[in-house]
Amino acid sequence: MQKVNLNDKLSLFSDHWHPRIVGELNGQHVKLAKLKGEFIWHKHDDEDEMFFVISGQLKMVMRDETVVINPNEFYVVPKGVEHKPIAEEEVSVMLIEPASIKHTGDEKHELTKEKLEWI
Repeated sequence: MQKVNLNDKLSLFSDHWHPRIVGELNGQHVKLAKLKGEFIWHKHDDEDEMFFVISGQLKMVMRDETVVINPNEFYVVPKGVEHKPIAEEEVSVMLIEPASIKHTGDEKHELTKEKLEWI
């Protein structure tokens, strides 16, 4: 493993809602993604999911509350909690989640990514 520069890795892609893997530790993937617009409602029955905002502002909408996540803040969506990320403007995030996690939980959607690549 070599050190990772987040800005260098983020410059390698421009599409939204398509995480890329940049590291792995203890069965967890470290991923980078750019988000813009609304994602789909989904949940992960067995895995927590951490969203660390690098730039922009992310709204994490859940059925009973909305959490606003600003740069240099993170939020952990607990397993089993239905959520819908919303980025009114482009947001860059780092995700830390189990390698086994499915991108959109049990939901199948045009945004679902079955296999994520390493960058």
